[in-house]
Amino acid sequence: MQIPRHIFKAYDVRGLIDSEITPLLAESIGRAFAVLLRRESPGKELTFAVGRDMRPNSLELQSSIIKGIRESGVHVLDIGLVSTPAFYFSVGYLKADGGVMISASHNSTVYNGFKFVRAHAIPVSGDTGIQDIANIVEQEAFVFAEQQGRIKTILEIPERAAEAEIDFAGQDSIRSLKIVADSANGMGAQYLDELFKRIPCDPIRLFWNFDGMFPNHEPNPLKEENVKQLKAAVCDRQADIGIATDGDGDRIFFVDDQGQVVEPAILRGLLAQIMLRRFPGATVCYDVRPGKVTEDMILEAGGRPLVTRVGHSFMKEQMRKVDAVFGGESSGHFFYRFPIGVFEGPLTVTVHLLQEMTKQRKTLSELVAPYKKYAHSGELNFRVSDKEIVLQQLKEHFADGVISELDGVTVTYPNFWFNVRASNTESLVRLNVEALNPEVMEEKKKEVVEILERS
Repeated sequence: MQIPRHIFKAYDVRGLIDSEITPLLAESIGRAFAVLLRRESPGKELTFAVGRDMRPNSLELQSSIIKGIRESGVHVLDIGLVSTPAFYFSVGYLKADGGVMISASHNSTVYNGFKFVRAHAIPVSGDTGIQDIANIVEQEAFVFAEQQGRIKTILEIPERAAEAEIDFAGQDSIRSLKIVADSANGMGAQYLDELFKRIPCDPIRLFWNFDGMFPNHEPNPLKEENVKQLKAAVCDRQADIGIATDGDGDRIFFVDDQGQVVEPAILRGLLAQIMLRRFPGATVCYDVRPGKVTEDMILEAGGRPLVTRVGHSFMKEQMRKVDAVFGGESSGHFFYRFPIGVFEGPLTVTVHLLQEMTKQRKTLSELVAPYKKYAHSGELNFRVSDKEIVLQQLKEHFADGVISELDGVTVTYPNFWFNVRASNTESLVRLNVEALNPEVMEEKKKEVVEILERS
């Protein structure tokens, strides 16, 4: 079977609907995933959890992938319309042997795709199975069972997942707060509604109805233009906090009472400190993209900081390997070591933050102010002709710095540091520069950018 190989990526399968992602491909991918996990557990009766987001063709794709899975003799737990964190929860909670989530995350409405996990919500990445799935589909190396797998519909996953995340956050009190939340018409609305039922708050909901056409703005809060309305609403309504989630709900961002987005590097540091009170001296993971304040805050709380590659599958793998209690990415993914697996916990993040504001008797802006110590460029993207040549040029130009090649090239000097890495999802290199002050940051950013723009 001819397939567009480029849609089989580092973390998932993701492509254009109709031209790349089709019901026939979904059915074949279901068969291939069944073959992959059958090879790993020969003779075992397997069960997969399958969920979907709110995109217009997600239900059709879910039906097709379920058909392929069942005709391969694997049982299916249809968990319906769920956020990606709730999907991860379901795999552990239902003791499934694997799972598939139909979603294109924060991409626009013309995309859709599939995320795969093994038991305990362990991600299937490009290196650990996605390319194998592609090979099986290409070769049509399917297994048609004499008896198709059973299917069972499970309706309570969103509620059970929310309860588990909130309970995991602990019982510290939360004062009554005015909250503005923007779900971008995505899956975050589902779990935030569950939260609002359980805490004292005055919620103001923006763009709340599920709509995979995303009529109000792109479901990617990492981009400044997609949080403008939230920031304005927080100020206009004199709210205590703003919350923004992405399309499938696995990334979360916050706006303080002054209408400013809380830097993810500071947020993950705060969350790390909260977890280190419960687990003194534990390991906390964070990605290579500059955010030195995270390391400062982990060390301040007596924890062990550990840098990882960018990407949720790499972060989760490292967290399991070193038994880390928490991990955070600059992109708004925050991971916990839950009893049933390591995966994103946006509600645990939210509850911890609200509890901390209550405990410290501070506004969110007051809570984060002491940690605004460094000047950051934000993430800048560049198209280059040859990524490897660019990285080599950077190593040669900054040869007197401390160089790490854990993920791309990270160069550290006493007064500034930067990372350039190839995107795992697009034909780009991404630059992040950080420094002790804005002047140095701008100077060094210009120096790095000149090299990237020559390439």
